[in-house]
Amino acid sequence: LSCCMFCLTEYKLSVSPEMDIMEYCRKEWRGNTPAAKRMRKGYEAVAQKFASIRRIRGDNYCAFRATLFQALSQATHLPPWLQSEDFTMLPENLLSKYDWIKQWQLRQKPGKRMGEISDEIKEYLILLRKKWKSISDIKGPLEKQEACDKLFKNEEEEYSLYEALKFLMLNTAIELYNADKSGRRVPVFSWLLFARDTSSNPCQLMHNHLNHIGHSGGLEQVEMFLLAYALQYTIQVYRLYKYSTDEFITLYPNDPEQDWPVVTLITEDDRHYNIPVRMCQETML
Repeated sequence: LSCCMFCLTEYKLSVSPEMDIMEYCRKEWRGNTPAAKRMRKGYEAVAQKFASIRRIRGDNYCAFRATLFQALSQATHLPPWLQSEDFTMLPENLLSKYDWIKQWQLRQKPGKRMGEISDEIKEYLILLRKKWKSISDIKGPLEKQEACDKLFKNEEEEYSLYEALKFLMLNTAIELYNADKSGRRVPVFSWLLFARDTSSNPCQLMHNHLNHIGHSGGLEQVEMFLLAYALQYTIQVYRLYKYSTDEFITLYPNDPEQDWPVVTLITEDDRHYNIPVRMCQETML
């Protein structure tokens, strides 16, 4: 019984314990197919920089989970956008301008209308600020890691944070869309985002994409750019199946701001993301 209980809790883990990268690779990619060989080469390249890998639970939130976990693990201060006075007023401010946001789908509360849930989104934003602040205040790396592990074992809080991230992505999309319409310069990905038939404006983006993240789908590549912009982080991804092409290491955005911190993820297929940990310089010390 205890073994089965262990399997169940192990399965529920959002972020699995560390494992040696090459050991993980040997376990996952045994064959001699061209794909397996390419994956092994990819993992070898990652292993030049990082010693371990942590598996991320796959439930269509894995891009959020991997990015946020990495950002919090290395956070040393509260980002400027989280400090602004208006930050927690976002739901009210946006709703006063865009009535269609009332159709925002809250996780596990598909029946609720946005008029009632503006307060809930506000709570999620406050939670994001609070967690980011408390974790970035922790000085010791071990304690910081423990605090992150603990947060990502609390399902209720964890999913509330993803709801906050989704809302920030919507806000960023609206800003970019309006900037483009008024003739200001916007990053190239913003054109691509709104060039899709399914998201020609922020309202469609919400209906056809953001509302489905975590339910029926994860983040598409162009939405990885949007997440990076919303967090003001550069997301660096080792895309293992692209090994030996110039897309093996992809940056979102590809022309990042100098002062944006960088988080690193690993993917084998652009759908599921894991995280590399322990940069090799640390292991050599």
